[in-house]
Formats: sequence, C-alpha cells, structure tokens
Amino acid sequence: MPDYPALLRFLLEPLLENPESLIIHQEITAAGKKIWLRVTFHDSQKGRVFGRGGRTIQAIRQVLLTAATHAGQSLRLDIGEAPGVKRTPPIPKGDKPIRKAKPPLQESR
Repeated sequence: MPDYPALLRFLLEPLLENPESLIIHQEITAAGKKIWLRVTFHDSQKGRVFGRGGRTIQAIRQVLLTAATHAGQSLRLDIGEAPGVKRTPPIPKGDKPIRKAKPPLQESR
C-alpha cells in the first residue's frame, strides 16, 4: 500500500511558506479499499496550493488517485483550514449578492 501522507507531504511542502503548518490525517476502511485524506494548512497559503483555476490541486489529486487506482483502492482528498483560523462563511449556492437596481431611464422630450 502506498504511503499517501508521505506522498502528499512531498507534493505540498514546496508550495507552502510555512510547511510546519501542514497537517495530514488519514483514515482507512477496515477492508483497506477506501482511503480518506484530510489536509489542513494556514488559510493564507490556499492560493499557492490551489493554483490558477485550481490546476495545482487537481494535479496533486490526480497523482494521488493514480497511486490509489494502481493499488486497487479509492481515495478522497479533503482540504480544510488550520485550527484557530477564522474566515467568513461562503455565500450559499443559489444566493446572489444584493445589487442595487439601476434607476429607470428618463425619456427626453
């Protein structure tokens, strides 16, 4: 079985300014077929880890999924934020920010 936490640490540490803030938690089902990795790091580093349009994190996910598939396992990667870091909650899907309506155009005579 691949060492997923070590592989993930190898891929993520070069992207972080504070590699010591990286926390990786792994859960494995009893049968060993499903792997769940939870990663946390300082919120200010998310841009570096996610990359433009999420390309960097998608590439990291693909490397992990390839290793898991080769080992006959399925893998899920969740990314959170470091404990003690507050952030504003996201806007729920379907809710749009409130915009002021434009005044109606006045007709000239």
